[in-house]
Amino acid sequence: MTTWEYVTTPLIVHNTAAILNNWGSQGWELVQVVQGPEGGLVAYLKRPVGADA
Repeated sequence: MTTWEYVTTPLIVHNTAAILNNWGSQGWELVQVVQGPEGGLVAYLKRPVGADA
């Protein structure tokens, strides 16, 4: 069974692609983007445990 680790990160609207590409290059997969409590966007990402790039 695959076990996962998760991370959340704020997304800056004018730099969203660069932020997500950076996390993706480290093996993180985008799960969801939601509006944060202060109005900004927050990305939820996951990767299998032990998949450190």
